[in-house]
Amino acid sequence: MLLHVIARGKIARSPEAELVARYEKRIAWPLKLTELPETGGRIPDPQTPFKTVLLDEKGSDISSEELAQTLEKWRDGGMRECRFVLGAADGHSQAERDEADLLLAFGKATWPHLLARAMLMEQLFRATSILAGHPYHRSG
Repeated sequence: MLLHVIARGKIARSPEAELVARYEKRIAWPLKLTELPETGGRIPDPQTPFKTVLLDEKGSDISSEELAQTLEKWRDGGMRECRFVLGAADGHSQAERDEADLLLAFGKATWPHLLARAMLMEQLFRATSILAGHPYHRSG
């Protein structure tokens, strides 16, 4: 299953960009990163069937293990693509939230957009490592 991270705004050269690149190299699953301008721009057509996860302050604060289980269920259920969408500074519209398969939050705190992107990449690496039985994740 393709993991497709779609983010509004350019990450440019920054410490967050270095973190994103580090985890991009480590994720063993197929991965695509798409950057869009703050407004406008066209989200690429998905591979179907697909699931959409919005990073959203109104989302669920799930554990790394729960994220791994969700990805495993979708992958084993025949999904070809899972899209993780980070919105612009004002977040997502209610219509976008209503269409999403999962709203995901990294706790109740508000995180800077670029840091949230790096955190997402780490969580995707962690989830895929859990599923591969890799010792990176230490629960308990």
